[in-house]
Amino acid sequence: MAASRCPVCAEPCVEARLLPCLHSLCAPCLRRLGTLGEPGRAAAAFSVLCPLCDAEVALPPGGLGQLVPDYTALGRGGAAGTAGCDLCADGAAARRCQTCGAHLCLFCCQAHRRQKKTASHVVMELESTKDCSQAGKPFFCPSHPSEELGLFCEQCDQPVCQDCVAERHRQHPYDFTSNAVHRHGDSLRELLRSTQQRMSALEDVLGQTDGVGSAIRARAEAVATEICLFARGYVKAIEEHRDRLLKQLEDLKVQKENLLHLQKAQLQQLLLDMRTGVEFTERLLTSGSDLGILVTKGVVASRLAKLNSAAYSTHPSVDDSIQFSPQERAGQCHGYEVFGAVICKAVDPAKCTLQGEGLRSARQNELTGFTLLCSDTTGERMGRGGEAVVVTITHKDKKDCAVKPTVCDNGDGTYHISYSPEEPGLYAVCVYVKGQHVQGSPFIVMVKSQFRKHQGMFHCCTFCSSGGQKAARCACGGTMPGGYQGCGHGHKGHPGCPHWSCCGQVKMSSECLSGLPSDRSQRSLLRTVEL
Repeated sequence: MAASRCPVCAEPCVEARLLPCLHSLCAPCLRRLGTLGEPGRAAAAFSVLCPLCDAEVALPPGGLGQLVPDYTALGRGGAAGTAGCDLCADGAAARRCQTCGAHLCLFCCQAHRRQKKTASHVVMELESTKDCSQAGKPFFCPSHPSEELGLFCEQCDQPVCQDCVAERHRQHPYDFTSNAVHRHGDSLRELLRSTQQRMSALEDVLGQTDGVGSAIRARAEAVATEICLFARGYVKAIEEHRDRLLKQLEDLKVQKENLLHLQKAQLQQLLLDMRTGVEFTERLLTSGSDLGILVTKGVVASRLAKLNSAAYSTHPSVDDSIQFSPQERAGQCHGYEVFGAVICKAVDPAKCTLQGEGLRSARQNELTGFTLLCSDTTGERMGRGGEAVVVTITHKDKKDCAVKPTVCDNGDGTYHISYSPEEPGLYAVCVYVKGQHVQGSPFIVMVKSQFRKHQGMFHCCTFCSSGGQKAARCACGGTMPGGYQGCGHGHKGHPGCPHWSCCGQVKMSSECLSGLPSDRSQRSLLRTVEL
């Protein structure tokens, strides 16, 4: 049976070596493999890439030469019969090299002996075709080519010959290969069974992976169908919403044109009546007799007065305020939410109103505000924002004392204006929409001084509540002259009800008047002495 060919170069395997990934290569192909180690590192750190599986495999300390020979590579791939030469593959094998295990024809045998590298190899005659089979080949020791590998070193875990046992493997436990093969064969078979089980599990996982892949593809196709249906429905809804908007726009245009045409007709008729009255009056005054003027004066005056009193707008009552708002929600169409609306309402500054406490009064250094409500020409509330709102707040007496307000667009036609005045006094608040004053603008706002907090206690003093008893005490800890243990804050009238001890105010939420000129004139001679 001929030797198998190298899977890389496709030539007959010569000195086939087994990589740790269990791929065997011939010696020339192994020598062409580049190592992946770095310069200066130990040989054991070198590794190579298997050209068959791309796995990075570590080399033994001795390098490529110490790789395990692949004895199974010999005799693989041929049919039973006369073995062919492993070198030329043409002649019949007549001899066998005991060192490298190659079968040689007579010509290649002579060449094998002439080469320096193989001159020391032991070449023997083939006794029978049985010796060509892998099972009948004796394995010779690489270190002692004339000795067969008949022993197994348990410590080094490798086959050895008798000379190896006497030299490098001295005092190592060993056994005959026929005995050791049973133990190690059993362990290999156990590993084989475990690996086969894992192979079966991996095949199941691969099968499941294929199933999941099929499910993913099927699900993706189903979702793609859903997306297409959704998109078609969405497009249909958008197209229908578009047609509805265009119809609404056309109706609005016709409505505005009709109203404008009606107003135009009314103005033309009024102008015609005025022109008729003017022409008649001018003709009467220029060519009529005195008596004729006096006779027709009443009718003419009545007609002209009626024409002059006829009400008409100085501007067209219809404008071109037609807008499209793409961000505005427009409800649902066929179950899809759509956006975009035609807006024909225009804000009218004269119909806009203001509300809020900040329009009437404010406190110094306190934040206050008011709200602007925008409406259209019919007085209907605007339902959207985006208007140009400008607010100015200036001091009536100090022109350089202006307040910078903050305008917040609520997006629903209302705007909140907040401000914080730094000086007390009267302020003029002007609110503009589209450059025009809103209804009631400007406003006058009174800004009061900063709120004065009470420094005392809110209670009823002991002088007025106890009827002037000297032993009565007060929670504030104050005393009065003359041996009185309680307080008598000195407020005019000494109110017999709870009040602020600092200024006498009877309202708990009031502003403190202590220190003001009006307060000093109302105080009596009684004073409180603090403990």
